[in-house]
Amino acid sequence: MNSIAVLIIGIAILAIAYVTYGKWLAGQWGVDPSKETPSHTEEDGVDYVPAKAPVLMGHHFSSIAGAGPINGPIQAAVFGWVPVLLWILIGGIFFGAVHDFGALFASIRNKGQSIGEVIASSMGTKAKKLFIIFSYLTLILVVAAFASIVANTFMATYDESGAVDLAASASNATTAMISILFILIAIAFGFLVYRRNASLGVSTILGVIAIVICMVIGLNWHPIYLSNTTWMIIVGIYITIASVTPVWILLQPRDYLSSFLLYFMMIVALVGIIGGGIATGATMDIPAFTGFKDTLAPTGSSLGYLFPALFVTIACGAISGFHSLVGSGTTAKQLDNERDARPIAYGGMLIECALAIISLCAVGYVWNEYAAGQTVTPTVVFASGISRMVSSIPGLAGTESVAYSLLVLTVSAFCLTSLDTATRLARYMFQEFWLEPGETLADATGYKKVLTNPLVATVITVVLGIGLGLTGYANIWPLFGAANQLLAALGLMGVATWLGKMGRNNKMFFIPMAFMLIVTITSLCFTLKTNFAGISAGGAGVTWCVVRAVIAALLIVLAVILAIDGIKTLTGQKKNA
Repeated sequence: MNSIAVLIIGIAILAIAYVTYGKWLAGQWGVDPSKETPSHTEEDGVDYVPAKAPVLMGHHFSSIAGAGPINGPIQAAVFGWVPVLLWILIGGIFFGAVHDFGALFASIRNKGQSIGEVIASSMGTKAKKLFIIFSYLTLILVVAAFASIVANTFMATYDESGAVDLAASASNATTAMISILFILIAIAFGFLVYRRNASLGVSTILGVIAIVICMVIGLNWHPIYLSNTTWMIIVGIYITIASVTPVWILLQPRDYLSSFLLYFMMIVALVGIIGGGIATGATMDIPAFTGFKDTLAPTGSSLGYLFPALFVTIACGAISGFHSLVGSGTTAKQLDNERDARPIAYGGMLIECALAIISLCAVGYVWNEYAAGQTVTPTVVFASGISRMVSSIPGLAGTESVAYSLLVLTVSAFCLTSLDTATRLARYMFQEFWLEPGETLADATGYKKVLTNPLVATVITVVLGIGLGLTGYANIWPLFGAANQLLAALGLMGVATWLGKMGRNNKMFFIPMAFMLIVTITSLCFTLKTNFAGISAGGAGVTWCVVRAVIAALLIVLAVILAIDGIKTLTGQKKNA
């Protein structure tokens, strides 16, 4: 299949969906630009701060994207390009974008609080507590994983004598240096825009120039060489500070400027796919459909059956529960006007779908190497495919190594962005857990006042996350895909029940909600089967098999309990109507 056709048709379908379906959803739910948003009614200068739409889009998109829409499509390509493309388009338009838009809208109509509070208003306190516990534990796992990824990206490599191998460590040291400089640039940008009222346009131009300068500096001067453990501690200190720092100082400006790296990456990819396709007639070598079971297993481990593996593997890029936490966590507290909800939430998800399609084209270009197990790391596959397509364009021969390095650097930068956001979200969840429906942080007294203190909640979160990252998060990470998609199903359910309570049309949530519950429970049942087999076989890994089996069983119970509560609520609403 021609990669240019896949790209253009896919983007055209996404654009049509935004103009038609996205607009229809806004009308059905009653999006009202004249209503004040929580960023104004609850403004506190720390978490609730109005943001200009482009700035907030940068934060939201940077937070939800990261490496997710790159990893998922590349790994799922073992089933063929047709099922991957169909799930990206159908899932993105009718599942993920509805989920993200609904979560953001429900949150801004509930004082910018999380989906947990939205669930409490329609399904009760028990459902809220269960949702928040599950969401918080999922975010702890995200903090552990992303902190570990960032530390691995920054750490030095040591030779046999214990000395730093400067040549082998140069790439990581470069990434670390650029990331540090980038944080300083973001703080300066936030000060200019929010405290000196500088023009956003002029500040953006200066910010982009500064990004280029810091990349040049980092590529040529990177004196910091530290171990993995040291970087984990530094990252822990950083995210502690970042989580309680007013959003205008770091989160808003950093994510806004980070988004330009992602936009740049997508533009380079588009140029590579279209230019390279025209120049060489390149096609995707991926078969249209390989079968209902992954028999290729290029990484050495099979994904299993297409159902449910496809729908768990491609999360970001189709639908991801993490997005509902971002939308109802940080984004809702900064939304300046309700009219911005559709482009930021619905539109942001569709842009992520476009990135997922680009990733599919990238793996298609190096498919033979990927299928043979020669190049399997998703980031490397993505950077290799795009950089080779770019270098095949007449006049750009010899740019492959430069393009490759910039693409890898861009993807790595977003791990730190997602880590920062996940920590702040986990802090919000921890604080909300101790509040009764309708209560705010100002209402807390006694031990609840201590536990809902932003710094206390953050320190507890960071200690748990970094501690897990230093030990065995990798042993339970395989459960994250199913947990994330269960979070999506519960997010869909929470918004559906709330819309029903408000007397608004919520039928567009029913099929996605039911489908994601079935996908999640099926995936967890396969996990139980695999780990029971591991327990029976015995050996060194039996303890972790037991842990994974217990967690999977608990997730199934959680899904069933909340599904029953949700069905009862929706049925009761229908009868009352």
